[in-house]
Amino acid sequence: MQTFANFSPAALVLDPAQELETIQKGIRTAVFTDLHRKGTVIGLSGGIDSSVTAALCASALGAEHVLGVMMPEAESSADSERLGSLVAECFGICAIREGITPILEACGCYKRRDYAIRQVIPAYGPGWKSKIVLPNMVDQDRYPVYSVVAHAPDGTEHRARLTAQASLEIVAATNFKQRVRKMMEYHHADRLQYVVAGTPNRLEFDQGFFVKLGDGAADLKPIAHLYKSQVYQMAEYLGIPAEIRLRPPTTDTYSLEQSQEEFYFSIPLAKMDLCLYGRDHDIPAEAVAEAAELTREQVVRVYRQIDSRRRMAHYLHCPPILIEN
Repeated sequence: MQTFANFSPAALVLDPAQELETIQKGIRTAVFTDLHRKGTVIGLSGGIDSSVTAALCASALGAEHVLGVMMPEAESSADSERLGSLVAECFGICAIREGITPILEACGCYKRRDYAIRQVIPAYGPGWKSKIVLPNMVDQDRYPVYSVVAHAPDGTEHRARLTAQASLEIVAATNFKQRVRKMMEYHHADRLQYVVAGTPNRLEFDQGFFVKLGDGAADLKPIAHLYKSQVYQMAEYLGIPAEIRLRPPTTDTYSLEQSQEEFYFSIPLAKMDLCLYGRDHDIPAEAVAEAAELTREQVVRVYRQIDSRRRMAHYLHCPPILIEN
């Protein structure tokens, strides 16, 4: 009987040259053979996933067949556009800027979100900044209820647990950002006869860390099979600038800086990789705990969280249901 006594982070180590060849072939087949298009459109956020996806598409199709679209809005990090431009320059990709603030204002993105926050922080208004965070789901069994963290113009911090309705309204409002960006990507894909390349990695794709018909919409998802640590391995092999590789992953959705861990995963992504790999391969919690430097109880909680989020992600992955085929 296999004991998995030797399970370690080495299980996630790629042969990047072989992986590059496989992904290049897959991209070319999808774009030219399956979909009969001429290239790819990619939303450039300055993050590791979009950067690697852009580099992979450029290496597979040629940089002249890749369009990068940077889509900042009023609450975007200033680094996002700068780093997106850096990636485009590094790989010779044509990049354009589409500011989406006016569209978001027109559909009430900011007003709807602020109204929801005022349900629990009545003073919230102009000049405030905010984000929503989850409690630590790994160190203790807790029901996942979001709280809002808000900074007033005078610098004071306010924190309040969100009601179920306020939480839903905040997420629904901020989802405009991902959906407007995807609308813009498809506009350029339509005019160029390109496909839209999505950027989710395996953690995000598996666990539902995306917006349906927002960043979850794409014709091709070149890195959805790669664990986050493997995306970083490919980034180094492809020559993604060090500033991007060393930048902590963020959501870049809320006006306060926010990590993916505090918004969704509740655990460092390298440890989450090992837990997801363990769940994928039926590795006992004890073996994963040793490899990830967690306790067995913590891994058991993460396993339960993985299963729960997979059930929730079913809706996100589900295509339109037809009454008759």
